[in-house]
Amino acid sequence: MAITFERLVSRSIVTYVSDELDLSGVKMTVNAFFRIAILGGFAIFIAIPLVLLLYFKFSAVVAAFFGFVGAAAYEILLYVILEFQIERRKTFVETLLPDYLQLVAANIRSGISLDRAMLLASKPEFGYFKTDVEAMNKQLYSGETMQNALNNLSRKYRSTVLQHSIRLILEAVRYGGALTDLLNQIAKDTRSQQTIQKEISGQLFMYTIFIAFAAIMAAPALYGLTYQMITITDKVWAGILAQNPGGLPTAGLSFLKPSPPQITPGMYYDFSIVAIIIITGFGSFTIATISSGAPLRGIRYAPAFVVLGIVIFFVVAAVIGALFSSIGSV
Repeated sequence: MAITFERLVSRSIVTYVSDELDLSGVKMTVNAFFRIAILGGFAIFIAIPLVLLLYFKFSAVVAAFFGFVGAAAYEILLYVILEFQIERRKTFVETLLPDYLQLVAANIRSGISLDRAMLLASKPEFGYFKTDVEAMNKQLYSGETMQNALNNLSRKYRSTVLQHSIRLILEAVRYGGALTDLLNQIAKDTRSQQTIQKEISGQLFMYTIFIAFAAIMAAPALYGLTYQMITITDKVWAGILAQNPGGLPTAGLSFLKPSPPQITPGMYYDFSIVAIIIITGFGSFTIATISSGAPLRGIRYAPAFVVLGIVIFFVVAAVIGALFSSIGSV
């Protein structure tokens, strides 16, 4: 007997996920999505603790914690993928919208009705937007009203530009406006807005370079330098304590007694890797926000940023370690 996974969560969550799937264009049922989310999360929650317990000898509590974190990260990843797909569809439709509206206006000027003009204007290069327009026309032929059909089309994208354009079209149809002139004006205004956005992105390019340098170059390099300094200091103290098992003399001032650092190279290494991943990851989202206004576009840059940051960390650490390798013999 097949399990209905969508019944395991509240109805509001099912409705929200259904809307997200529609906006993302993913051809998947809600039940199939919850099957992937629930079974995948449960498998990760079981697999990670087993690996940590059997091969790395972690305690049960720590292993369970990492299993929970891994399962949560998996669920977040699924949500981020959906949001990224929604943002990609929104950007795509807003880019082609001016050309599409001008084609619709030209068709109406030649005496074609609005629904037919919209269908003929949907070219193959418009991709899934062409498919959605064709689906809208099928709704019209099945008896759906123009208002409901256009509203259904606008709800397929999380685009305020598309929704605003369709609202103006419906008002023009309802009150008898000059639809051709309106469509051309919407297309002109949309294209002007896109041009302004590109100009703003160009003016903020220097901020993008600065953030990229700080996240990818400066921070990993400083972490690599500090890691080698701690490693060298640890080696020096190991040599000092080997020659002075009782510790260094205090010269009558006990509170000034020198002691080795409490942070070990291993501890700082783990901290550095985690910090670099966080800094470079958030750096990619920050750059995407500045350049395009859409933080989720940073997902495309995040893997490259993280890998490059870690590589720079290792390169700087190796170079500094080679320069001061002779100190380890002290």
